[in-house]
Amino acid sequence: MAIGLIIIGDEILSGKRADKHFPKVVAVLAARGLQLAWAEYVGDDPARITATLRRTLASDDIVFSCGGIGATPDDHTRQCAADALEVPLALHQEAMVKIQERMADVARETGKPVNLSAADNQHRLKMGEFPEGAAIIPNPFNKIPGFSVRNSSGRGAHYFVPGFPVMAWPMIEWVLDTAYSHLFHQVPRLEQAVLVFEIAESTLTPLMEKIEAEFPLVKVFSLPSIGEGELRRHIELGVKGEPGQTAAAFKKMLAGLQALSAEYRDA
Repeated sequence: MAIGLIIIGDEILSGKRADKHFPKVVAVLAARGLQLAWAEYVGDDPARITATLRRTLASDDIVFSCGGIGATPDDHTRQCAADALEVPLALHQEAMVKIQERMADVARETGKPVNLSAADNQHRLKMGEFPEGAAIIPNPFNKIPGFSVRNSSGRGAHYFVPGFPVMAWPMIEWVLDTAYSHLFHQVPRLEQAVLVFEIAESTLTPLMEKIEAEFPLVKVFSLPSIGEGELRRHIELGVKGEPGQTAAAFKKMLAGLQALSAEYRDA
């Protein structure tokens, strides 16, 4: 079961705001022995969002989607999720209660009586309109929930949270800790690497291919760098995967580097 991340919003693609979700989600998953399989950025285009969700909902992946679940004209995610699932939007009763609690909280903070029938408060209830059959994701920051849906197989799930990090991140952690704790640290992993200096990747490629062929539970990676400061041009060359095979593959990789008379040091 792979884990994916969708980040929605023109402000990210235009550069008005820098994305903070990707590195945070990577860290949140790593702390639980999990990792991302893929990530996508999508602008505020309803057709593109719907097409993306229709494609990802066809998989059995665990998918987190950040952004676009508010009630302003540029918030399309709720409707797009419903369109992708081919179900209507409906006011979720638990979400309605939470949103009304938030209205009451705001009124109390400002010293004014709450008027749930006011036009602006009625509009705020749109934030609780989710695809029919959705479940809510609690929002510890301001109570206005996100939502989750399952695909037709019942195995894959999508979790929709706001774009605001202060809300999104604890909501994602809640989903993981509540629904997926049985997956934490289930796949032991080891990563080992060295820095190899002044050598071309093409020279190392046969060694990399040989290691991957011999150790099927291991991935070889190479990250070239032009160097900076006192660190010369180099390649971070390493292996990662199942611990036993990774340790054996790393030994073979070092032997291969020695056979090439390559200069290297610990990464």
